[in-house]
Amino acid sequence: MKDMSLWNEGDWIAAIAAVALFAVLAIGGGIALRRSEEVLGHPRGLFVLFYAEMWERFSYYGMRALLILYLTKFWLFNDGKANLIYGAYTSLVYITPVLGGYLADRWLGQRKAVLFGGIVLAFGHLFMAYEGMQGATDPTVKQADFAINVFWLALALIIVGSGFLKANISVIVGQLYRLTDTRRDAAYTIFYMGVNVGAALGTILVGYLGETIGWSWGFGLAGIGMVAGLIIFVIGKPALKGQGEPPAVLTRTKEMRLYAVGIASVAVIWGLIQYQDVIQTLLIITGVGMLAFTLYEAFKLPKEPRERIFAILFLIALNPVFWGLFEQAGGSLSLYTDKFVDRGGVPTSLFQSINPIYIVIFAPLFAALWQFLGKRGLEPSTPAKFAIALFQVGAGFLVFTWGAGTGNPAVMTSVVFVFLIYLLHTTGELCLSPVGVSAMTRLAPLHLGSFIMGAWFYMTAVGNFVAGKIGEATGGESGEMSKELTLSIYGQIGWWTIGIGVVVLLLSPIVKRWMHLDTLEDREIAGTEELGEPQAAGIHPGRG
Repeated sequence: MKDMSLWNEGDWIAAIAAVALFAVLAIGGGIALRRSEEVLGHPRGLFVLFYAEMWERFSYYGMRALLILYLTKFWLFNDGKANLIYGAYTSLVYITPVLGGYLADRWLGQRKAVLFGGIVLAFGHLFMAYEGMQGATDPTVKQADFAINVFWLALALIIVGSGFLKANISVIVGQLYRLTDTRRDAAYTIFYMGVNVGAALGTILVGYLGETIGWSWGFGLAGIGMVAGLIIFVIGKPALKGQGEPPAVLTRTKEMRLYAVGIASVAVIWGLIQYQDVIQTLLIITGVGMLAFTLYEAFKLPKEPRERIFAILFLIALNPVFWGLFEQAGGSLSLYTDKFVDRGGVPTSLFQSINPIYIVIFAPLFAALWQFLGKRGLEPSTPAKFAIALFQVGAGFLVFTWGAGTGNPAVMTSVVFVFLIYLLHTTGELCLSPVGVSAMTRLAPLHLGSFIMGAWFYMTAVGNFVAGKIGEATGGESGEMSKELTLSIYGQIGWWTIGIGVVVLLLSPIVKRWMHLDTLEDREIAGTEELGEPQAAGIHPGRG
């Protein structure tokens, strides 16, 4: 172990993160020992999901922080190609919830889907710890190593595991509350804090180990984090009060077949992740198909639920715009930070912890703000919040390009502007992501609950792929990132996004009327008295 007198900024940040992780675990232990059915005014089940998702995000974001650097420094892909692979990977992570959500809605139930997804994720993260040949400097030789197939397999496992876990664990949160419960938005914001506590600590600790000790150390820690999340989810099952169980009796044979579908999809994803152009075609075809199916279902509904579907489609359509810019954080912005920012000895990957740390700080303030404004009839509508989010993400790039100033690569960008772009993007995220997830669970019809949540993540997938294409463009024709070109691209997308935000704000009164919030009613669940039974008759996983 390095002598403390020799520690640099990165060492101290990692040490503080380790202490913070133990503090979070101690708080969780205190909550677990309490016998009351509510904690801080919310069901105990919310905090089981909080801690399970915290560990899952610890592993996912820790690995994500290293990925673009691992692609360029270990596997020796050029900057443009690495950004495209990164975008393809993150887009597939958000596509697979459509499959996981559909299987959970129809047969498996959310709880079993989350458990299966967590197991697959754990294997994926642990496979990431396997490295190939060391010291090769020729990209052709390096990428011919058999170990790269293990790397693609690890990514495929993580993608499929996320598909079964992400949409379904969010749906279980919604099931803990009635649809008209005023605590819903606050609950999702608290849940979102769990996501980002894990993301912040995982980014720092996994990133630090990966960059300073070895890639396998960082990825190995990510795998351990996923296993911890699984254990919490299994132990905390009673606190979920029967929510997320299969909609009908599920035989062992059918359950095994559903798991086989999940395993088979790993093979499909293993091939797709290696051919990014195929993913682009898949996104277009599948997106059109999902839109057609959603409209088909919408026109079978009465006027008010049909218009709620229209509102859902409007909100979902904004996802690619926001996330296409926001997700530069793990791609082009991370490479820019590595090459052109005066980091003062801090490992590059640790800067990706700024966003989740900001969320942990500001999420309670936003939750309180929405409740404060809501009680006074002043809370912005959901589409208006989306417009505010677009203004902020666009402004973040404009502030960054202004602060970076010259395109001369010899003139390093001040780290202050990295903190500022993350600040504006984070406040924008808090106006869109938890609010959007809450709107999906509130507005979706009963029989489409997880499908709509999957569609939300699907359009986030489109945004991630767009992010990869933007990142690829920063590499120019040579594939190597140019400071001048990157700043030019950032400036253009910043102005375009602010313009889109203006249009969304003008349309927000129409979309608000489509939501028909004044006529939303709580949905009674048949068999409520039997909620303790896993197969209670009439319980559907989409009901809250």
